[in-house]
Amino acid sequence: MTKNKMKFDLEERTAKFGENIIMFCKKISQNHATLPIINQLIKAATSVGANYCEADDAESRKDFKHKIGICKKESRESKYWLRMIAVAYPECKEEVRAYWKEAKELNLIFNAIVNSTNKNSK
Repeated sequence: MTKNKMKFDLEERTAKFGENIIMFCKKISQNHATLPIINQLIKAATSVGANYCEADDAESRKDFKHKIGICKKESRESKYWLRMIAVAYPECKEEVRAYWKEAKELNLIFNAIVNSTNKNSK
């Protein structure tokens, strides 16, 4: 696979995002404040890739739009939980910034796909 192909492989990119969030969360000190946030962050971040895989194998256009919409929501939710983890565990703010940026980029990509799909269905 060429470097250019890998750069734009959304399935791989969303999987890497989920993997990176899992590895990041393993480093966070767990306490009453961080534990629920960690759980929510992992659920949202890994859901992005899982739903993208589902969208890629969608049974219909409507199914595709629905799954991509979930990707969009989960990437946005990931941004929220990353913000909360930065407050609950300030030592990780710099690392959170990079993951927040990736979640934002994924959200923008899925937003563009949703808009394009809506535009093409008219």
